Amino acid sequence: MTLELWYEKGMTFEQYRMNMQVNQQELTRVYEQVVFSEEDQNTWNDAAERNWRGIVLTADWCGDAALCVPVLQRIAEASKIELRFLIRDENLELMDQYLTNGTSRSIPIFIFIDQDGNEKKVWGPRSSEVQEMVTALRAELPAADSPDFQEKQKNMYRQFKERITSDPSVWRTVIESVKAKVQE
Repeated sequence: MTLELWYEKGMTFEQYRMNMQVNQQELTRVYEQVVFSEEDQNTWNDAAERNWRGIVLTADWCGDAALCVPVLQRIAEASKIELRFLIRDENLELMDQYLTNGTSRSIPIFIFIDQDGNEKKVWGPRSSEVQEMVTALRAELPAADSPDFQEKQKNMYRQFKERITSDPSVWRTVIESVKAKVQE
């Protein structure tokens, strides 16, 4: 299937958000509170000239999506980029073309296409700063066979999700990462 057909298959942001069962509140909080600088807006204005669209592979249970989807939706709105959302596990044929490190179905993945449906840029699943945060948090966990591993891992992910969906400095890392990708 072509990227154009995948795009046509996708939901709008509002359809995606209204169907969310897990992180709707966190996603909405970020969406309503994220702000752009004048420099950001200049980048988005330049991007608007390209007439791109985007395909987003995501799932509402994903903490990274609760951060990245609303930030990139706001970027898309400022850049006049229409995004369409596909649920990862319902679209594995496409997901498997965008594996992280060639092995992982990490989400969200943002595939930007031109007016002819050609891939122009891909971003995701997270900024390098957020990846460093995850790596550091995982390093603090006990061994996987430890009796308290599951509980500590669950607490770690809960705290991680709370931070990334409430800390504007984390949102800024996503903004800067996307700007760098768009300006390549």
